[in-house]
Amino acid sequence: MTALLYAAAAAAEIAGCFAVWSWWRLGRSALWLVPGLAALALFAWLLALVPVSHAGRAFAAYGGVYIAASLVWMRLVENKAPDAFDLGGAALCLLGALVILMGPRG
Repeated sequence: MTALLYAAAAAAEIAGCFAVWSWWRLGRSALWLVPGLAALALFAWLLALVPVSHAGRAFAAYGGVYIAASLVWMRLVENKAPDAFDLGGAALCLLGALVILMGPRG
């Protein structure tokens, strides 16, 4: 369930940020901000559903997922393939996220 929440949160956050990027950097209509803001609100709600004891831990582990999901977005939406450094960095971040989530707690 945690993985699904993180994946959905990442998709919502990236979509929301891309809407702002499209308006600001690509000259799209300001109407792009409406679904962008809705997506960012959905992101925050989904991340709050992650079943961990502390918000900071949820946010820290999410960072690794966000990085990997951003590269998927780059490939699928922006049609730019990640390079070996992108993929290696994302793998390190996902490993870090797993350590944060799965580490034994006393």
